[in-house]
Amino acid sequence: MSAGAGNGAGVVIDLRSDTVTRPTEAMRAAMAAAPVGDDAYGDDPSVLALERRTAELLGKEDAVYVPTGTMSNQIALRAHTEPGDTVLIGPGAHVWFGEAGAPSPISGVVVRPLEGERGMFDADTLRDALHIDMGPVRARMQAPVRLVCAENTHNGAGGAVWPLDLQREMLAAARDAGLATHLDGARLWNATAATGIPEADFAEGFDTVNVCFSKALGAPLGSALAGPRDLIERARRFKQLYGGGFRQAGIVAAGALYALEHNRKRLTEDHVRAKTLARGLAEIPGLEVDPGAVETNIVRFRTTTLTAPEFANRCRTGNGAGKVLLNAYSRSDLRVVPHLQTTEEDVECALEVFRCAASGSG
Repeated sequence: MSAGAGNGAGVVIDLRSDTVTRPTEAMRAAMAAAPVGDDAYGDDPSVLALERRTAELLGKEDAVYVPTGTMSNQIALRAHTEPGDTVLIGPGAHVWFGEAGAPSPISGVVVRPLEGERGMFDADTLRDALHIDMGPVRARMQAPVRLVCAENTHNGAGGAVWPLDLQREMLAAARDAGLATHLDGARLWNATAATGIPEADFAEGFDTVNVCFSKALGAPLGSALAGPRDLIERARRFKQLYGGGFRQAGIVAAGALYALEHNRKRLTEDHVRAKTLARGLAEIPGLEVDPGAVETNIVRFRTTTLTAPEFANRCRTGNGAGKVLLNAYSRSDLRVVPHLQTTEEDVECALEVFRCAASGSG
């Protein structure tokens, strides 16, 4: 529940991200009771259970548990490539635009964003990005394309879901070109909740898949990278190299495992609240949003009279209905994300705060 649960003065509704959730009492109990070992030695039973279950859900041979989604994505890139290789990504991909440009300093790769709609790109776009065969001398002068990265759901595109047929066509083109493939599926759970398509179907065809437990599922921390056993073993080396070696990690892994088993089905509640927020925002003068574009739990909208930072600051200051925390992403773009502890009352209260902020009334 939001800080200061319920409507009224002093209520703070945090819609910055689905990363702001707090463990439920049941999750805390599971964490307190977790059997633990030393993950750096590979003998923490709770971590091992989480890794097995994640690999099973994604249809992969193995998985490695890491502290963050950024680390999961970046050890994947490093495991697939060598310095000087080229990595193709979709427009606005988190792996580049949301992770401090990490692929360049960490893996030494060249990142090439592709054009597309809502963070996605098709097979033809991928083929057009490949180098033309101009002989061995010219080939030595080029940064070879080694890896293609996709993102599902796509954060920057407002939680958009890749259509499975489009994804499969793109993967077939990547396979034909001999490229490795990685899926940033930090919110893949939301794609499944929205479509009913199992996570393993979305993951099929990708060599590696990153999933996150601390976003939509509400665990306190952690992500996992899943894929073939030999590649995940290589990724474990980079996990250690980048400072991801846990000790008694089972305490937090138990929270992630609890989230995995208990919180996936309820994600549709967040989707319903996101759509309610979008419809309400569309009715407020000075704000623009396309409710039809809201597929999962992320709502991106624009201001037309105030700057986005000014609007966000007014919402943080609040009024008699309460205060709302949200993120601005440019001079005009903002985002709100309902989550595990967002209630229907929070949504109605937030919309009233937005109305007052847009009109300048207190």
